[in-house]
Amino acid sequence: MVMEKINLKNKFSDLLEYWSPRVISEMNDYQIKIVKIKGDFIWHNHENTDELFYVIEGKMNIHFHDSTVVLENGDLFVVPRGVDHMPSAETECHVMLIEPKGTKNTGNRDTDLTAENDIWI
Repeated sequence: MVMEKINLKNKFSDLLEYWSPRVISEMNDYQIKIVKIKGDFIWHNHENTDELFYVIEGKMNIHFHDSTVVLENGDLFVVPRGVDHMPSAETECHVMLIEPKGTKNTGNRDTDLTAENDIWI
């Protein structure tokens, strides 16, 4: 086991694509991922798990069918399992995700935005 500190700024500078989460660490059966987002994602849900969003830099929206949650630097929000949502950001936003290993970024849908799992950065 390697124990090293992780510098988020450095990790984000290595991310080249939007909507393509990358693993930076693991804790028990959970992965800590980072992702750059911009524009609209897709409507989806995660049937078997909650999904945690923590905004490191920027501003994003999480749209629900009846409301929208706006997250800015330092804000954290958990989308409950099974709830349809669509993340979006008008400008580039840096986000940390915490979710169980193997969680697909597009949840219950397969699209061209479905990212490969377990890619470390």
